[in-house]
Amino acid sequence: MVRSVVLLAAACLLAGGCASFPEEPPPTSWSAQPQLTPQAGPKPELPGEFRPTPGEQGRGQTPQSIPPPQGCKDFSPAVIATCLTTVTGVAPIGADANGGVAAYATERGGRLVKVTKDVDPVVIAQIETDTSSDGGLTGLALSATFAEDQLAYVYVTTATDNRVLRIAPGDTPKPILTGIPKGPSGNRGVLASDRRGSLLVATGDAGNPALAADPNSLAGKVLRIDGSGKPAQGNPTAGSAVVSSGLRLPGGLCVSADAQKIWVTDWTAAADVVYRVAPGKLSEVAWNWPDKPGVMGCSSYSDMLTVTTSKTPGLQSLAMNATGAFTGKPELTMQEDGFGRLGPMEMLNDTASLVGTVNKAGGQPVSSDDRVAIVVREGGPGGGGKD
Repeated sequence: MVRSVVLLAAACLLAGGCASFPEEPPPTSWSAQPQLTPQAGPKPELPGEFRPTPGEQGRGQTPQSIPPPQGCKDFSPAVIATCLTTVTGVAPIGADANGGVAAYATERGGRLVKVTKDVDPVVIAQIETDTSSDGGLTGLALSATFAEDQLAYVYVTTATDNRVLRIAPGDTPKPILTGIPKGPSGNRGVLASDRRGSLLVATGDAGNPALAADPNSLAGKVLRIDGSGKPAQGNPTAGSAVVSSGLRLPGGLCVSADAQKIWVTDWTAAADVVYRVAPGKLSEVAWNWPDKPGVMGCSSYSDMLTVTTSKTPGLQSLAMNATGAFTGKPELTMQEDGFGRLGPMEMLNDTASLVGTVNKAGGQPVSSDDRVAIVVREGGPGGGGKD
């Protein structure tokens, strides 16, 4: 259902969605929303698998015909950035000068960079972070009004705690939510926009499952905060940032385009799982992976949930009906002809997503790893199956 499609001009797949991103609506109360009828996103006319430069032969060759990387040069037009280290967050910020995708990306070691195709990454911020456990700089999300304020939010592990920082270009990162418990494990956290003007934060349990069950602790939770770090208006409990509890080591958060479905992936002791977020305890698992492939980021398409995996190459896609229920087992793609092991994922539209690789953290990296790239669905919304 999803495959890597090499794109020379990323804007072709984002027509009407990449060059300018709509502003998010103002914050609203957390409440059950009526189910909306999914609307199909634009289905792009996909280019050939490899477009040679003028004078070259072989237009429309298969992915195998793409030359292998040469140092940091990657010849796959789907690749936006190369030679990063363990990408932990990706977020589109608009179009580059050539109409392609420009994005922010984070590295676990503490860098926030701006990436555009064929341009060296530009460092926006270098953050001191503790990577001695499973933490580090592990989450990224943008302000709902990024076009105006250029604000980014990151989740980091420090010497004393886990916290959320707000970053403006040229300014010192400012902590907005501190005191998230830190432990020998369970320090990874991830971020996402709730598409209503607030920020979602998924936190680990700091190696102590009791904290995840404690309503007074910020550990092991899905939180919802405003841009200053305060509990968002309309949360289940007034004055509390907590929406759901019971996480162990979250890998990714994603929200559907209509904001009706929120998903969080987690590494539990027994299996990797994905939950649909709702107020209260996260008890009912929407899907589980007993083989623990290392589920990480996700994209909530109109008819499918796609999940990246960091311990095995490729993507796993679960077909989904209009109510958000899965209708079959995951379809595995990009295991042999993809970008290897993947971490963060951010939906661009109902056809494509940004992903970041984590091959340097235990995979089989090529010379251009780690990379930020675009993956495009086969068949498009409702298309189902392979060609």
